[in-house]
Amino acid sequence: MKNTSDAAADKKEAAAVKPVETMMLGDSELGDVKIHDGVIATLTRRAALGIEGVSRLAGNALVDNLAEIVGSRRMQSRAIAIAVNELNQITIEIKLNLKIGYTIPDVAEKVQKAVIGDVEKVTGMTVKTVHVLIQDIDDDYVDDEEDEGELE
Repeated sequence: MKNTSDAAADKKEAAAVKPVETMMLGDSELGDVKIHDGVIATLTRRAALGIEGVSRLAGNALVDNLAEIVGSRRMQSRAIAIAVNELNQITIEIKLNLKIGYTIPDVAEKVQKAVIGDVEKVTGMTVKTVHVLIQDIDDDYVDDEEDEGELE
């Protein structure tokens, strides 16, 4: 776990980093290579949702389900924030809901490692930090009376 001075330094640095829509990977005589932040968000979402214990990206379940049906990516943009510093290093913040029964620090660390690994592997960029905000715990409990009513 980070000490408070490291955490304060990270927050101060994150405040100085401005969000961007595209990140320059490189340029050559063939042309520029840029990555839209939506690509980073997609990689982040897939890595996080692949971790056991993660229920979903945080947000309003009804609105998010409707958005997913119509193909909107707005839910993703509310739950994932991406910024790049002057050294082309990525800072990511992801808001998640966990499944009940999992240990928050363990799942959060697995999410951080998965996100860093996937984003760095695919983009070749450096992920400096991944901030994980656990917004809620989803309870998969289903009332027995509701189940019986559905079977009839």
